[in-house]
Amino acid sequence: MRSEDTSDETVSAEEALVIARGIATAVKPESGMEPIQTGLMGSIIAALFNIEVDLGSLDPLEPDELSASLSGRSEEFRRRVVHHMVLGELVLRPIPPAVARRVSSYADALGIDDQFVRIARRYAQGGFGLAWLDLHQSGFSEHWEMAQKDQLKTTVKLEHQLAAGVEDSQLAETWAEFQHMTEGTLGRAMWDMYRGRGFGLPGSIGGASAYLAQHDFVHVLADYGTNLNGELEVFSLIARADPDPKGFAWIATLVGLFETGYIADAGFFSSDLEETRLESPAMHARVADAMYRGRVLCDRLRTDLLEVNYHQFARQPIDDVRIELGFVPKSEAATGSPGLFDLTGMSRNQQAYAASLEPST
Repeated sequence: MRSEDTSDETVSAEEALVIARGIATAVKPESGMEPIQTGLMGSIIAALFNIEVDLGSLDPLEPDELSASLSGRSEEFRRRVVHHMVLGELVLRPIPPAVARRVSSYADALGIDDQFVRIARRYAQGGFGLAWLDLHQSGFSEHWEMAQKDQLKTTVKLEHQLAAGVEDSQLAETWAEFQHMTEGTLGRAMWDMYRGRGFGLPGSIGGASAYLAQHDFVHVLADYGTNLNGELEVFSLIARADPDPKGFAWIATLVGLFETGYIADAGFFSSDLEETRLESPAMHARVADAMYRGRVLCDRLRTDLLEVNYHQFARQPIDDVRIELGFVPKSEAATGSPGLFDLTGMSRNQQAYAASLEPST
């Protein structure tokens, strides 16, 4: 049974329904819930709480009622419930000020003082620059500042290589060894992914930084594509896998970049609003399943996935690493999610590059 849980307790169907009612009441605009809200949040609730609901038709639940129902839950659990509310408002453009105030009232009732609630209120007020400053300081990149250099195989500071790599011979040598590893190992898959898409190797000028490359290991282990839909999946998984709720910053950032345009540039991705990505039922299911897979990892590892020393697993078969770390397969609901090496999981530029290699492979 799937359940949103950060302890040994489970969430009953009754409690899940109460939580769903609270979320729906908090994020519902005066004109009624938007399809993207009912679709995306409904899928997330189904994946995490194991309950199918029509968010648009639930009876309202006041803040004090939700607070009373969750009084026995941990702060971490209550904060994640608030983050579901914040996500439900972040997908709106614009965010109605009344919705932002209402979500804030639920956070207060639950005893949660949260920076993401304030960020959403800044969006609602049109303070995009201030909101981005808050988001940047909330931990989405700073959590790497304390990363162990031996774990990342680099001595270059984050501030010098977050967006694009700088020359780092030690790191480049480490990555060059991946090409000689046995097919099917984690290291070889990383090499094949970078080579097959024309990505610059970490340690080379313009290549991926050691810090950003951490999320590429997750692409391989979770079997997610590298187009923007795949990035939404992988960062949804990474965000929910973080035992510190600050990981929600990844979802908040990616939604702002690729769906609403609240964020223009995050240093590692630039805004792309050429097409909406979170309005299709297929993407609702894919993001929700990614969050469920992240929750399983959180329960097992209690470790930020971007702080895992993946290099120690490089010579092991990918399936063995998945089992050891606790990566569960994608659910049937997310069967439309392309695998890492599926062409449909690549961007147009990546597909063109891959096609250019075919005559010589």
